[in-house]
Amino acid sequence: MRHEINRGQGAALQTGNEYVLSQGAEIIVHFDADRQFTASDIGSAIGKMKKDQVDVILGSRFLDNRSQDIPWSKKNVFLPLGRFFQNFFSGIKLTDVHNGFRVLSRRAAEQITISQSGMAHNSEIVEQIKRYDLRYMEYPVAVTYHEYGQGVGGGMKIIRDLIIDKFVK
Repeated sequence: MRHEINRGQGAALQTGNEYVLSQGAEIIVHFDADRQFTASDIGSAIGKMKKDQVDVILGSRFLDNRSQDIPWSKKNVFLPLGRFFQNFFSGIKLTDVHNGFRVLSRRAAEQITISQSGMAHNSEIVEQIKRYDLRYMEYPVAVTYHEYGQGVGGGMKIIRDLIIDKFVK
């Protein structure tokens, strides 16, 4: 499957979810393509999902000490602000918001619909986890920084998209 124009990460994930569900997938892994994550976390996360019988695994760079190189401003300013807004919009407290590593059961993927085309899809997914009463847990994943990421402007776009979605639509 391919979008003729770049519709953003959220749209790509929704299209991917729909496709793999139509192919009979029982477990779906979301994994950023910028080499921040290590593939070795996938198998253990799926194992934990099955063992604990949860619908969604959300990656967290803060549950162990493998993610040492987090930029200071991201760790001490932007991620705490993200946690505040995430809690405000979803009511779910997480140690790591907007982590691109997640594992969805078929049940979760069939219920969650990603309408946010851009990066606000992370918050949208968490909000739907609560709405549909899906069982979830955070799971430690290693994050390696090669570039800073989306920066302040990207964070402001996420907040804008969430506010528009929450109060305008």
